Amino acid sequence: MAASPEQSPEPEPESEPGLELELEQRVRAIVAEHRDSRGALLPVLHAVKEELGYVDPSVIPVLAGELNLSRADVYGVITFYEDFRQSPPGRTTVRICRAEACRAVGAGALADRVRSRLGVSFGETTPDGAVTLDQVFCLGNCATGPAVEVDGRLHGRVTPERLDALLASVPQEADA
Repeated sequence: MAASPEQSPEPEPESEPGLELELEQRVRAIVAEHRDSRGALLPVLHAVKEELGYVDPSVIPVLAGELNLSRADVYGVITFYEDFRQSPPGRTTVRICRAEACRAVGAGALADRVRSRLGVSFGETTPDGAVTLDQVFCLGNCATGPAVEVDGRLHGRVTPERLDALLASVPQEADA
């Protein structure tokens, strides 16, 4: 049935100013895939992170609107969980376990060393975009701590010297 002049067709979903149409469409498609999931926000955020590598702050209003949540609710979840970054990660991600078992066997010294070597704090990326440094509060490798993860590959019993070797193996800009 065609819409009469008095009836307007269903309104198009509002687009966020400045948000690229392709990005917005990708996010809306992700939401559509997970909308019926229980507590859909977390599965949606994980899917966005999987596809984009991070959760671009510009998609927060789209997520809020699509899931009938406030922007503050969406932002609160993104900032609460360390897995959801709001900027693109470096080409390599280094994660240091900071849980008690790893701290008891030297993770604190590793954390100090890696921050000093890379010149960044946890949650930051080196200026050349080579490495993002993150902390995590358990990598599930407690028996062989301290644990370090480099691009998803877990390393146990990491000594300061082994940490240096792991960092030296990170591809630099010219190698990328």
